[in-house]
Amino acid sequence: MQSLFANLFVVFFGIFATMMPGVVYNDAPQPWQVGFQDGASPINEGIAELFHSVFFYLIVIVVGVFWAIYSVVKNFHQSRSPIIHHFSHGTVIELVWTISPALLLVAIAFPSFKLLYLTDEVFTPSMTVKAAGHQWYWSYEYSDFLNEDGESIEFDSYMVPESDLEDGQFRLLDVDNNVVVPVDTNIRFIVTGQDVIHSFAVPSLGIKVDGIPGRLNQVSTIVEREGLFYGQCSELCGVLHGFMPICIEAVSPEKYLEWMDQMADE
Repeated sequence: MQSLFANLFVVFFGIFATMMPGVVYNDAPQPWQVGFQDGASPINEGIAELFHSVFFYLIVIVVGVFWAIYSVVKNFHQSRSPIIHHFSHGTVIELVWTISPALLLVAIAFPSFKLLYLTDEVFTPSMTVKAAGHQWYWSYEYSDFLNEDGESIEFDSYMVPESDLEDGQFRLLDVDNNVVVPVDTNIRFIVTGQDVIHSFAVPSLGIKVDGIPGRLNQVSTIVEREGLFYGQCSELCGVLHGFMPICIEAVSPEKYLEWMDQMADE
């Protein structure tokens, strides 16, 4: 019970902190979290906006339906209105409750199709990062940049064991080599799998794409602010499926070029 109250305190404190002048972003999953992580890309913001809009109207509809059922049961009971049992159906009301959900689904479909198109389409990327899933780690390749030997910059990314975690690092989320990308840049991720099917998913960026052996899938994103954005493999891929996290570090273009120079010299 004490842990429950402690977790609730953390949740409410986080909500209060976001209202303060110094904004605190939630870019990693939290205990007892029931909402979205704070968005850092246009796609994530679009997903959250669509969800909240649909959920609001869903609540209105549910409340209206329960109010209508309660009113009918209360006011049109057979003991109060004996004539009611002579009516077996009503054409008008049946048309209303049949056509109304159809129109509602159409209204939801248009913004959904637009969002799906934006998530699938890749528009003139400025850089490309190839992510390959292995059992049970990720490997990355920056094919737009070459090192001194004329080869693409490549590295593997493993989860940091719990015994090696430093202060501020997250268990099962932090890795030894982050994927460093610049902010405000159209980035294309090409995802594949080297052994079994994996899934490259980063909630804060609105990214989720399967890595299938022998196939290349792509997704693009624009990171709008600096920070660390955590994700995990979202496709069951074996006994250590939960031990292959993703950590994307968004930095300024200047810091990104400095990091790239360091990687090219190694």
